[in-house]
Amino acid sequence: MANLLDEYAKVAGENVVDHLRQLSAPLAGMKVVHVNSTKLGGGVAEILTKLVPLKRELGIDASWEVITGDADFYSTTKSFHNALQGNHVHISDEHLRHYEETNTENAAKLAPVLEDADIVFIHDPQPAPLLSHFPERKGLWIWRCHIDVSRPHRPVWRYLRSAVAGYDASIFSLAAFAQNLPHVQYLIPPSIDPLSDKNMPLDESEISGVFRKFDVDPDREVMLQVSRFDRFKDPVGVIEAYRLAKKFSPGLQLVLAGGAADDDPEGAVVLDETKAAANEDPDIHILLLPPDAHRTINALQRAADIVVQKSTREGFGLTVAEGMWKGKPVIGGDVGGIRLQIINDHTGFLVSTPEGAALRIRYLLHHRDKLREMGEKARSFVRENFLLTRHLREYLTAMVSLANKAEDRIEL
Repeated sequence: MANLLDEYAKVAGENVVDHLRQLSAPLAGMKVVHVNSTKLGGGVAEILTKLVPLKRELGIDASWEVITGDADFYSTTKSFHNALQGNHVHISDEHLRHYEETNTENAAKLAPVLEDADIVFIHDPQPAPLLSHFPERKGLWIWRCHIDVSRPHRPVWRYLRSAVAGYDASIFSLAAFAQNLPHVQYLIPPSIDPLSDKNMPLDESEISGVFRKFDVDPDREVMLQVSRFDRFKDPVGVIEAYRLAKKFSPGLQLVLAGGAADDDPEGAVVLDETKAAANEDPDIHILLLPPDAHRTINALQRAADIVVQKSTREGFGLTVAEGMWKGKPVIGGDVGGIRLQIINDHTGFLVSTPEGAALRIRYLLHHRDKLREMGEKARSFVRENFLLTRHLREYLTAMVSLANKAEDRIEL
């Protein structure tokens, strides 16, 4: 990871990296720990994979810890996730006790690391109760929520709020997600890593090789959605949109590419539902990819004509920025963080129904000049707003603010 910042300067600009060095100077030598529930799968793990090494290169003693749990624990935390995104989910007292006991066990394992940390970032609901086990903690603790909690199921939110109210600060991706909490809150949208295997430039031979591997016809139009097999990502709705659009573009193919996260027990069920909806259509390619298939995803996004992310709820949706970075217009659900990325009719289209998605797919496939123009705007928009360097800058700003006991959010 040596000279990693120099590589980012080539993409984001020298002035951006100089700013990072200036911001990090007061934090040099600080022990900063990130804690989440998985090393593989999902946007949080992808972000931390590079965010932590970058902090180290800036002179911060940064590390990343992962809590562990059994199937019941992850089933409960998946229920938390669904409830916080608006589903009316009942979580039994027995499951809540097991959730708390699992965090107690993890607190004991992580105590040597967390007790001495200057700043601790706890990501999402899974490890949220850890705070209660460190009443004599040395440092500042920040709860980082990556979920769309704009309309949470209130009984579940009230329970979780009691666990996170005691944090020194919290971070949400959008103002709409912020909640009434008795501490300072920061707004930091996620980002993509332009140097990762998922986003770096690829040779045309590698891109075409991926299509051959999965029997996708490179001479016919392709729409693509990349996401975990999760009901909130609405893969069945994407299939409906594809079938409607195919009436006007008979050669259209659909690729649904995704994988499973270690902390999501529902993925296999949703995958089966998606296969049933596809009904063995030879032009629907459902790809269950391993967690490290980043170059494959990169190639699929670069080769597709249109990228779709038709989520019905979404904390942010990194796949939107990924598709835009490849110069593709993205058709996304008019929800959550997708609204922050897609400027309607400029970098893509926001839709609410399969019919709306199909209409926009049809339009772009029949107006290739507009498709290319929107794709160019999309890439520029990501460069300016959603690269990892901007994300790191705002994390550093929050850390400096808290370390200096600032009471108000700093806007950059």
